[in-house]
Amino acid sequence: MKLHSSISRRQEALAERQLVEAMATLRGPEELRAFLRDLCTPAELQAMADRWAAARHLRRGLPYREIHRLTGVSVTTIGRVARYLATGNGGYHIAMERLGDNLHG
Repeated sequence: MKLHSSISRRQEALAERQLVEAMATLRGPEELRAFLRDLCTPAELQAMADRWAAARHLRRGLPYREIHRLTGVSVTTIGRVARYLATGNGGYHIAMERLGDNLHG
């Protein structure tokens, strides 16, 4: 996370928590989509969508080069996503399980 020189780590953490709390109030995919489209630039939203696609392909065991061929996501980004799948906070796994993603789908 980028730290602003004028605010503390505590303030950064509070701002992140408030963002997450705002997102948690949204009801359903359409409300969340509207919020994300207001919050993010098109490039930021595409970057998140790319990472999500890479995570799903990685979970299915596809090689990096194949994921790159299918999605256009850089091998560097795919590697970063793989690292978070292995040692991150578990968010990718929670979302995939709740969506019913499996290793064959």
